Amino acid sequence: MVDDLEGISVFLTVAEARNFRVAGERLGVTRSAVSQGLQRLEDRIGVALVQRTTRSVRLTEAGETFYEAIRPSVTQVKGALQAVRETQTRPSGLLRITVSSIAESFLSGTLLAGFLETYPDVKLDITITDDEFDIVEAGFDAGVRLGEVIEQDMIAVPVSSDQRQYAVASPDYLARRGSPGHPRDLPTHVCIGWRPRPDTAPYRWEFTENGRDFDVAVDPAVTTNDMGMMIRMACAGAGITFGMADTFRPYIARRELVPLLEAFCPPFPGFYLYYPKRQRQPLKLRALVEFVRKSGKLSA
Repeated sequence: MVDDLEGISVFLTVAEARNFRVAGERLGVTRSAVSQGLQRLEDRIGVALVQRTTRSVRLTEAGETFYEAIRPSVTQVKGALQAVRETQTRPSGLLRITVSSIAESFLSGTLLAGFLETYPDVKLDITITDDEFDIVEAGFDAGVRLGEVIEQDMIAVPVSSDQRQYAVASPDYLARRGSPGHPRDLPTHVCIGWRPRPDTAPYRWEFTENGRDFDVAVDPAVTTNDMGMMIRMACAGAGITFGMADTFRPYIARRELVPLLEAFCPPFPGFYLYYPKRQRQPLKLRALVEFVRKSGKLSA
């Protein structure tokens, strides 16, 4: 029986990762160990489960059948093991969270520092990214995003008050070039834009007028994926940039930046901690959710 079960976790990880190196990283073993463990499983059952090439790994027809058959059972076993582990009195283990780079109030550290002080046996692994993806498939316990981009089948808990986006520029730039009176004037100005990756178009700046949303495709003189770079360029007088009010607030308070077009920038729902619906949530995640709820929304 033990021999029959040996290698199944390796096979499942390879089937989900479709890559021996990534599977090894998830299992905490070498790529060679993954390959050898899978080979032993295939030898025992007498059928090839994975087709390997120099560039890719894919499941054979038998592998696909085997994967679909065992995945629900393995999920149940993992759930049972987790339930047993959670009989301990305090939450513990690694909690993996993906967070939007613009979730300033959450990333300020105040809430997370308080959580770690309350639950010292929990460790946090936080990935900051603006890419949109399936957090379950990627192995995350939860994520923090703007409410409008969270899938409907997720549970979401607010971690900020309503948000706003601003166009901003330095006093020096405005003295030289003047202020836009309407968002549609922006293409005549020097703009500093954002895009998540080099292969994507710059973000279109979003506004609202008379209850109707619209966007403006500016032609940035500078485009980057780093908000810090955008702010530094704007403070240096290079042009107008656009982003979350939370991000710009300290610079506005010091009069390094001036908010523009505020009448066209109404508030909208803020950031949420979101996670998948499960019959039994990990204790460490339940602890974070409860901590967030008791703390209330983080200040804007």
